[in-house]
Amino acid sequence: MKKVIMKFGGTSVATGEKIKNLARLVADYARQDYTIAIVVSALDGITEQLIEATEKAEKGKADFIHLFKQQILERHFKAAKVAIENKKILKEIQDVIQAIVDELEKVLIGICYLKELTPKSSDYVLSFGERLAAPIVYGALRDVRLKTQYFSGKEAGIVTDSNFGEASPLMDVTTHQLKERIEPLLEDRIIPVVTGFIAATQEGVITTLGRGGSDQTGTILGAALAADEIWIWTDVDGLMTADPRIVPNAKLLHELSYQEAAEMAIFGAKAMHPKALEPAVKSEIPVRIRNVTNPGSPGTLIWKNHVADKAQVVKAVALIGDVAMINVTGSGMVGVPGSYAKILEVLGKNSINVMMISTAVSEANISFIIRRNLLERALSTLEIALLGKNAFTQVSYEDDVCVIATMGAQMKGTKGVASRIFTAVAKRGINVRMIAQGSSELNISFVVKEEDGEETVRAIHEEFELYEN
Repeated sequence: MKKVIMKFGGTSVATGEKIKNLARLVADYARQDYTIAIVVSALDGITEQLIEATEKAEKGKADFIHLFKQQILERHFKAAKVAIENKKILKEIQDVIQAIVDELEKVLIGICYLKELTPKSSDYVLSFGERLAAPIVYGALRDVRLKTQYFSGKEAGIVTDSNFGEASPLMDVTTHQLKERIEPLLEDRIIPVVTGFIAATQEGVITTLGRGGSDQTGTILGAALAADEIWIWTDVDGLMTADPRIVPNAKLLHELSYQEAAEMAIFGAKAMHPKALEPAVKSEIPVRIRNVTNPGSPGTLIWKNHVADKAQVVKAVALIGDVAMINVTGSGMVGVPGSYAKILEVLGKNSINVMMISTAVSEANISFIIRRNLLERALSTLEIALLGKNAFTQVSYEDDVCVIATMGAQMKGTKGVASRIFTAVAKRGINVRMIAQGSSELNISFVVKEEDGEETVRAIHEEFELYEN
């Protein structure tokens, strides 16, 4: 009997029809004698709506709450009605949804009165997305005659530190509690449905796991319950050599190493965040990315036993848009310890994440990439904190750029890879604005003008023959 943790993302539970499809899919594997535990995300777009609601509530705008409550209620009622045909089960799930939405309303009203949104209360509000999705999935599974039970991450036994918004699991106590609460269900062929993304401190206060949190819930369960595999169900066949919208003949990557998968985190939502992979890496459990609409495809397998094709030096290339490049210059930085640290400290204190850094040995200039929507805040923050000081003389920016990332385990130690990449780009008349490469040599990232981004991806994809034969 194969034990599998199945994680379903927001697009897999976006509508009642998709949840019904999920239930049929799980039932097929249950009939094949698989032992299954399920992790679910919030319905597609709900987390974003909850974030927007917290921002309005913090400003004391209580008049939006009634309409927001009705919208959330109707969305989940509609999904449940389509996903669950049995009237008795449907009524039971609708009552659960009503109670959860009533609780959400009270929390938002409280934030409105206080006009204060703490990381703790933000995590509490964001938890409602998954808490509303799990009962519907549970009801749909019951509707196809499967034995099942649903849990919040807290109820399942996932325990974290109190770093609200980016909590880290305490794996020893989490493993003990998951074994105690979830493993007996699996032995009785009962399918547990666990909310992704959310957990709790040792005191029982709700936390969220941050970016990649639902995937991480899946890998936490996989590690704690000694699963044979962890399946991440999404709406694509797996990870590709490039975005097929840019390169129509891009091909599926059938296997990746854990390290390669971690490097591909920057490639977007279909890849796994390194933090989410960590429990699987430590327990050496294979992770498979699969297509919920094409279950016949084997997907992309991520595991330690991956044997890389030595002929395939570059494995994938991606374009990361919506970024901006900031340059800080100043001759006073040369030879002065802590100059770069000062810049990064200023950005960090203002919650501005630096995606990529490049600097010359002269030490008179540092360039870095941030998300474009943070540009205005970053510029004003840096100008206030740095300009006028002896070390720093100018802060400039470019907001019409994108990042190109190339990845492959065989890039390490292979001579001439960078030369081939930049020669291919130069042949298309494209100028490179900034370059960065880590010591792992698994990834070369560089910056070009946004208008040249797609052509750059195609040039590299063609140079390394990554397309389908």
